[in-house]
Amino acid sequence: MEQQKIPAKTAFLTSILLIWAAVLWPVVAPRKAWAYDLQEIKQAGVLRHLGIPYANFVTGSGDGLDVELIKLFAERLGVRYEYVRTGWNEAITDLTGKKFLVKKDGDVKVTGEAPIRGDLIANGMTILPWRKKVVDFSLPTFPTQIWLIARADSPMKPITPTGDIGRDIALTKEVLRGHTTMGKEKTCLDPDLYRLEQCASGVILFDGGLNELAPALITDRAESTILDVPDALVALEKWPGELKIIGPVSPRQKMGVGFAKTAPDLRQAFDTFLTGIIADGTYTRLVKKYYLAVFDYYPEFFRKQQ
Repeated sequence: MEQQKIPAKTAFLTSILLIWAAVLWPVVAPRKAWAYDLQEIKQAGVLRHLGIPYANFVTGSGDGLDVELIKLFAERLGVRYEYVRTGWNEAITDLTGKKFLVKKDGDVKVTGEAPIRGDLIANGMTILPWRKKVVDFSLPTFPTQIWLIARADSPMKPITPTGDIGRDIALTKEVLRGHTTMGKEKTCLDPDLYRLEQCASGVILFDGGLNELAPALITDRAESTILDVPDALVALEKWPGELKIIGPVSPRQKMGVGFAKTAPDLRQAFDTFLTGIIADGTYTRLVKKYYLAVFDYYPEFFRKQQ
């Protein structure tokens, strides 16, 4: 059979279309196969903020400390801000494109691949050793610690601080002895991280969101719960007279913005941006807007930022 010839004009137009497709593909292709660093984000014109409604970092109403922070960062980069809602179990996977398993000893095993949905995580994420194995963190953005919280009418009595954090933790765990407590697995509120099963009469792994731990305590799901400082401050303000702080179960910790390990330039750009807004007072004003009481508990953290 004689091979059909393609008219020269048609062949020319086809070639032109193929060339334009190759040029435009990086612009219009779905951003899901790989992580983007600073240059690619600028070219794409959008910064995708992975967030989880939590405390006053991401309120779920379009604002919050971290929402405002990342919007300012996007503005500084000259790109559009885009919020991408995720969950505590999915956030790092959505950032890195890696599914993983956290072992009891804190080691992390990659178990598969997944689409990448965002460029950074910002929602009050505590910098934990196992997280640092899969994510790079910015300079610290917020002070935190894990506190044991009980209802105001609980027989559990707050400890008297000794000035020695190790001793305060031991005293808090002694108060917990014989009582139940709640936490959230695979988060900074995982009771395993603080070995609470060794002193509590029972540990309940809460199946709801972190924002729901305080109200669950008020409705008697357990005798106590652990909360990190930002969420505890929000809960104490939201339910005045219904909760009390027993004491710490962890040393002081820090929170930061999470970046894929393949995006070092983006992380560095954020650190430069953060240093700048700390110096000009913008960051302190944002913190006061959402967490005014934190200055009473951790004044030294903010003094070091001056």
